[in-house]
This record gives sequence, structure tokens and C-alpha cells, in this order.
Amino acid sequence: MAKQRQRLTDRKSKVTVSDVARMAEVSDSTVSRIMRGQDLVAEATRERVMATVRALGYVPNRIAGSLASLDSRLVGVVIPSLSNIVFPEILQGINAGLEGTHRQSVISVTDYDLDKEEVVVRNLLAWQPAAVLIAGSMHTEATQRMLENSGVRVVEFMEIDHKPIDAAVGFSHLSAGVAAARHLLQRGYRRFGYVGYGGEKDRRALMRYKGMRACLAEAGLAFEAESVSDGQTTVAKGRAQTADICARAPDLDVLTFSNDDMAVGGLFHCMSAGISVPNDLALFGFNGLDIGRALPQPLSTIRANRFEIGKRAVEVVLAGETRPEQSVIVDTGFEIFEGATA
Repeated sequence: MAKQRQRLTDRKSKVTVSDVARMAEVSDSTVSRIMRGQDLVAEATRERVMATVRALGYVPNRIAGSLASLDSRLVGVVIPSLSNIVFPEILQGINAGLEGTHRQSVISVTDYDLDKEEVVVRNLLAWQPAAVLIAGSMHTEATQRMLENSGVRVVEFMEIDHKPIDAAVGFSHLSAGVAAARHLLQRGYRRFGYVGYGGEKDRRALMRYKGMRACLAEAGLAFEAESVSDGQTTVAKGRAQTADICARAPDLDVLTFSNDDMAVGGLFHCMSAGISVPNDLALFGFNGLDIGRALPQPLSTIRANRFEIGKRAVEVVLAGETRPEQSVIVDTGFEIFEGATA
């Protein structure tokens, strides 16, 4: 199978149903039935065919016959969440960029699940969109292969700390972490703690953490205490984790948070526990959410240009419908908001 897959990759053409059938040693019609979700197929055969589908990055074509040659006006947008305010702001930028272009966005949500993202991308590409805008750079091998083989413009947005499939629009989270730590060091803080979520699963938060850690190491320092939770971020988690880290390391002078939601929760804990911010403990977030600015003490944080990320992602697509030979990287930058908590 590996040699056949390499030959198909070298061929640089879209994988067909016949390619899948030949490698899985079944008929074209069997592959078609499985991809349509029909049940009259032995489970062992289904598993063998789906393993081949994932290995080749095969995507069925839902637009049959003469319609397959029509120019699609659909732009697929894949995001991990609608409840996280970060992504609605990006969607606003995408819709602003598409206004007046006669193209229509189709939005899918993955709930931060890479296996679900794989299914979403396969179903989306089956409708032959003009482009795919997808959050982040972490994908399953099958998703990566499908996007590489699709031939359409693919813009991975939110981050640029990677080599993109086609184009990347966003900013360096590694640099943002360095900038946050450097800013806090310049303000005299030396005993650092970290409150975060997602661990290895959240690449962007991890890159910021690594940037902060590297900057602290250059100054001969390190995080003296850390609290990292699984799953999605919430204000409640930020409050609970701040209480935990303060109990374990009461001598910290600054807490850095993976995002503003967690930092707002940290501020709520300090208010309830009688901890003076920033005199007893400074707090520094990430994202620059409106709620942080609206607090009685505006949250010190880093703001990303989220609307601009969405708009520039669309501009990359509109600049050319074929992929350039060189990857496109658009840096939308970030800014430190000094606030009043650090």
C-alpha cells in the first residue's frame, strides 16, 4: 500500500474512487456505497476501505456529471468553536472580506476534535468549494493529505509558527509569548506562575507558553508554579485554578494566563480572597476580549487583530484561485494592552 500511495502522491492528481477500490481490492461500487453511508457492506470491508480512504486522502465528489466543471462559489470555513468569542470576530472579518464577491461562506464547527475535523473536511471538500479557511495547523494525517490533494486554496488562520499547506494568516504565538514575558520582566516581576488549559492539545497556547518560558530562561528565571486543565477554557476554571495555584505558591508576584477568560476568573478569585491586584499579585491574559477592558480594573493582556485575520484570509483567496509555488504567510501582528492588572 505504501508504494501505491507514493505513486499516487507523485502523480500530483486528485485521488479517484478507482484508486481507492484498486488499493482496497474491492469494486468501485463498493467504495461508493461505503462513502454514501450505505449499510449493506461487511464491516471488515468497510474498515479496509476507510483505512485506504484516509491513507490516500480521498474525497468523494458530490457534484456529479457536468456540474463538476462549474465554478463553486462556496468558501468552506472550519473553526473549533462558536462559544469562544475569538472565532465569531474572525467570522465577521471573513464575511466582510466576502461581501460583494458573490461567494458564500459555509461554516463548520469541530469542537476542538481533530477526528471530527477530519470528517468535516472530507464532507466539505466533497462539494468542491472554491477555498477552505481552517483554524490552526494541527490536523490528522488524513486531513492534512486531503487538504494537500484538494487543489483548492487552503488558508490556515490564527497562527504562522508553521509551514502552511498553502497559506497561513495570523501571528506568531511564540513571539507573543516572548513579548508578554519581556513586558512583565521590564515591569519588575520575577516570581512567575502560569494558569492554562489544553496542554499539548492547544498548539497556540502551547507556543505562547514556550515563548514565555524561553524569555524567562534568558533572564535566569522559570515558572515557579503551574496549573493546566483539560478541555475548553471557562471563567470558572480560571477562578478555580487561580485559587489552587495561590494556595500552593503564595509568594508569586505575577500570574500569566493562557487567555482572558481564565484571567477574568483569576481576577474574580483575587477579589473574593482579598488579594490586591496588582499590588499583591499581578495578572496578565491573552486575547484582548471586550470583557477584560470593561472590568473595573482593565485586564493587562495581548490583543490579536482577529477581525483582520478573517478579512486577510479572504484576501489571500481572492488574490488568486490557484496555489502559488511558494507558501503565503501573512502576519497580522499583535499588541500589548497594558491595562491595570499588571
